[in-house]
Amino acid sequence: MTTNYVDAFITASPDSTATMGQTPPRAGSIAQIQHRLLAARPYHYTSDDLLFEVHAIRNGVAPEDRAQARETFFAKSQACLRASPLVKQFGWGIHHDAESRIAAYGVETDAYCELSSRKDLKIVPGMRSQRAK
Repeated sequence: MTTNYVDAFITASPDSTATMGQTPPRAGSIAQIQHRLLAARPYHYTSDDLLFEVHAIRNGVAPEDRAQARETFFAKSQACLRASPLVKQFGWGIHHDAESRIAAYGVETDAYCELSSRKDLKIVPGMRSQRAK
């Protein structure tokens, strides 16, 4: 099972109150690590790569153990980036290109506006933080 999308844009969650893409403040958090990796290397990671890399960093997985650890990690289904705190709380949209490589764009940017209205992309809203009442 994969979390990768192809030619898609995950918009910020409909109930997000963020008015701009914010750098997650808590060091070592999932959000902070995801943001740091995406900011440093846009369109380098796929969703699967990013989710595993965050897991490996947070759990201190040694480089020589990563292949086995990745297999174990994906033996259980994983939530896609629609559930990422970047999307749910911090005002980021995530673009998946034709090769499933990803980059994050703040909701205030021209790129976010352009990507969220492109007809050639599958537009997918981020998951809500709260259930609708």
